[in-house]
Amino acid sequence: MKYLKRKKSAQTNDLGDNDPLSGVANLFDIGLVFIVGLLMMIFSAFHLSELFNESSEITIMKKDNKGNFEIITKKGKKIEAVKVKDSTAKGRGEKLGIAYRLEDGSMIYVPYNKEE
Repeated sequence: MKYLKRKKSAQTNDLGDNDPLSGVANLFDIGLVFIVGLLMMIFSAFHLSELFNESSEITIMKKDNKGNFEIITKKGKKIEAVKVKDSTAKGRGEKLGIAYRLEDGSMIYVPYNKEE
């Protein structure tokens, strides 16, 4: 009898499997693994792994729904974003060459030769 009473009192103090919050920690861990996997998938899908390489130089041109452009450049550890307000150029300049768009969508730039 002495041993039965001791066992019974130990069970009443220990919640064991009846604890409703025991699964919350597991859900939190699963959520973290899911978020890390999602971030890795996004970086690989958009080829953004070069952003973590210190020696790489990247230029990204982005256009939003309103038609505004933003140029993002990365040189070493420095990342700079420039918003282009007006898409029309003003002032004087010189002709540098001609750009042609081919049927497959690729573009060819032919420099202007001043001697001709």
